[in-house]
Amino acid sequence: MELTVKLKEVLSARGMSQIELAEKTGLTRTVISELATNRRTSVNREHITKVIQALEITDMNEIFEVK
Repeated sequence: MELTVKLKEVLSARGMSQIELAEKTGLTRTVISELATNRRTSVNREHITKVIQALEITDMNEIFEVK
């Protein structure tokens, strides 16, 4: 079982770039890129909180998927 972050898909659906999200959240471009490409082996709760607030996500299934 694997948890994936669907950030790339969410950004695409909203017409937002990774750079725009980084600016909106105050997170580095590297953090956003690693989340979007699922290169992170762990997910920082503070980072995810900033991302879901910036993208106004209310359903965790919109950003996470269990495979």
